Amino acid sequence: MATVDECRQALQDLAARLERNAETVRDRVDLDRTLACRITDLETAFHGRITGGRLVELADGDDPKAKIAMSTTSDDLVALVRGDLDVTRAVANRRVSIKANPFDLMKLRKLL
Repeated sequence: MATVDECRQALQDLAARLERNAETVRDRVDLDRTLACRITDLETAFHGRITGGRLVELADGDDPKAKIAMSTTSDDLVALVRGDLDVTRAVANRRVSIKANPFDLMKLRKLL
């Protein structure tokens, strides 16, 4: 099981990767939504905002009003960010749950 710090670092790594790709993605993906990432095995959460192809305002704690909510285990979060776990397969196998508007899901997939 990954630690809270490892999960936080994974999300910061994801934010950095999105930042590097923001210029090329921004024109293709118009997405401005709040995001909550709930880590089920650690009973913790993080939240932020996806805007302009970036993940910004990343902070500890849940956002119950988030427009996009992802739930997963700590190990699966780390594996997703590293690229060791395919998000489509993870969702299909119920290792990751994403609650969002279907149009937002399509945009999010392009972003990642």
